[in-house]
Amino acid sequence: MLEKLESLEEKYEELTGLLSQAEVISDQSRLQKYAKAHSDLSEIVDIYRQYKSVLKQSDDGKQMLQEEQDEDFKQMLVEEMQVLQEKKTFLEQKLKVLLLPTDPNDEKSVIMEIRAGTGGDEAALFAGDLFRMYSRYAELQGWKIDIMDTHYTDIGGIKEIIFEIDGQGAYSKMKYESGVHRVQRIPSTESGGRIHTSAATVAVLPEAEEVEVEIDPNELRIDVYCSSGPGGQSVNTTQSAVRVTHVPTGVVVTCQDEKSQHKNKAKALRVLRARLKELSEKEHNAEMAGTRKSQVGSGDRSERIRTYNFPQGRVSDHRINLTLHKLDTILEGQMEEIISALTAHYQAELMKQVD
Repeated sequence: MLEKLESLEEKYEELTGLLSQAEVISDQSRLQKYAKAHSDLSEIVDIYRQYKSVLKQSDDGKQMLQEEQDEDFKQMLVEEMQVLQEKKTFLEQKLKVLLLPTDPNDEKSVIMEIRAGTGGDEAALFAGDLFRMYSRYAELQGWKIDIMDTHYTDIGGIKEIIFEIDGQGAYSKMKYESGVHRVQRIPSTESGGRIHTSAATVAVLPEAEEVEVEIDPNELRIDVYCSSGPGGQSVNTTQSAVRVTHVPTGVVVTCQDEKSQHKNKAKALRVLRARLKELSEKEHNAEMAGTRKSQVGSGDRSERIRTYNFPQGRVSDHRINLTLHKLDTILEGQMEEIISALTAHYQAELMKQVD
């Protein structure tokens, strides 16, 4: 580990020198490239330098302990050594996390899809609650939401919604949300006061660049039609809604939220690109299944991951056995405690693989 860290520090110092050179400053492309690489290394180099300082202080303290005769001063040195040992352990752990293999998608924006599952109208209302929760969380993170396609029910629930969360690092935080979300509550339509269980599925896809997924226009079938609202009634007399079918894979994407056919087509292609990227990665990962236990990011949409229990005011994440009695605040977007716990859990699992 120390050899790796030493080489990273050398690289960091090399980049620091390059960033001050006139020929680099005058070349915007090189300047941005070196500046990003320098920024990416800054945290781990800073922690490594703190770690080296603690090691030196510990070595100096051991030397002083051997030479010191005054018992009171020796006791003070022992206490300082204990503090340094705790700091050393903390910094070692942090360095191990920073050295873990990174998910190349982590810094990307995401395209999310929420669909009502079992439970009829109640499931659709819950899907709406999930969208509101993610929207509030994105707002707290300073990210932007762009709705791409929505299908509502007559009572205001959401059958399906596709939206983009645009923000650096969005995928690193949202990738653990893929799966089945279950709700337990008394529906507004329930006269007998019985608790019902409904579900909605969430998919989180890292947004794919054009260079990552090349789409042959000859392999697309594009249909246009009038967009529809709750109950299927037409809400637009012009054919602005777009359905794009990728013939080789059978993947179908529809977008109707924009009034412009051109804008809907552009959004549909962005969603299609993300889905094809996910499909390609799943095929690749299946081939490497034996060596890919650590890649947990995308999640299985069919896996039940979380339960939102309204009568008890609790949220339980079944993957990490975490239960929080903070249902109201979580649904208002205060999700950081869950996301941090999931990140820490999967980082620990990844460290087991590396060790």
